[in-house]
Amino acid sequence: MPANLPDVVLWSVPAFVLLTVVEMVGHRLRPDEDAAGYEAKDAATSVTMGLGSLVFDALWKIPIVAIYAAVYELTPLRAPIAWWSLPLMLLAQDFFYYWSHRGHHVVRILWACHVVHHSSRKFNFTTALRQPWTSWSVWPFYLPLIALGVHPAALAFCSSANLVYQFWVHTERVGRLPHPVERLFNTPSHHRVHHASQGGYLDRNFGGILIVWDRLFGSFAPETEPCVYGLTKNIDTYNPLRVATHEYVAIGRDLRAAHGWRERAGRLFRGPGWQPTVRARPVEVAAAAPRAEQGPAGG
Repeated sequence: MPANLPDVVLWSVPAFVLLTVVEMVGHRLRPDEDAAGYEAKDAATSVTMGLGSLVFDALWKIPIVAIYAAVYELTPLRAPIAWWSLPLMLLAQDFFYYWSHRGHHVVRILWACHVVHHSSRKFNFTTALRQPWTSWSVWPFYLPLIALGVHPAALAFCSSANLVYQFWVHTERVGRLPHPVERLFNTPSHHRVHHASQGGYLDRNFGGILIVWDRLFGSFAPETEPCVYGLTKNIDTYNPLRVATHEYVAIGRDLRAAHGWRERAGRLFRGPGWQPTVRARPVEVAAAAPRAEQGPAGG
């Protein structure tokens, strides 16, 4: 990364630690009966997932940086790195983050990566650290930025800034903020909805820094009732390896049991809850016909 672009994640680590300690102490001194709070095993799993993601991300970055570098060299466009251009790059990165995030909720093979972040039934600052180990599925969404001449190092800076911003929205200790802030930015209230597992809250509020993308593209939902965190079908494990891989294992199991390539494609590229249409067999239809002609019971 160029010398004039700092490593914002590294610089933010002390703040992450301090805020987490403050939040833990706050839950201990002033517990909230309606809050999910902290659990030692859950927090330890989240921290372990975060540390593991640093290792695996470093491995995934090798081929990804190579692809980005190749595309950057091929495009004739060049976006300057300056004080006035970085905010525009950050805005563009946040736009593409929205579509990446949304895609990782509605395509099952992508959800297998992102589901890790939603697997905790708690919602606190350690939840922000519960990151996937298979982030190889994210990079294609940002190729348009590289093709438009954004340097890969500038994209990395913007992505890191976006990630750092999202740390503070993983908390129940902050209520609603003033209306202009809630209107424009992703906030703890908006992100609580995103992590909730109730039907009306599912697949809502995908924004990273800005919530305006959700308002523009019809995926916004306000926080109107207490959130129940976790998955619609929770995995009941604190084993980091199982947390990281459980949806890939489920996909493999479904692919082995699938009937035909159409169902296999659906298991991979449809939504996480997709099921193939079950058609009645001719024998079953024939057997059902006499029952339909019997009329009401007791007639």
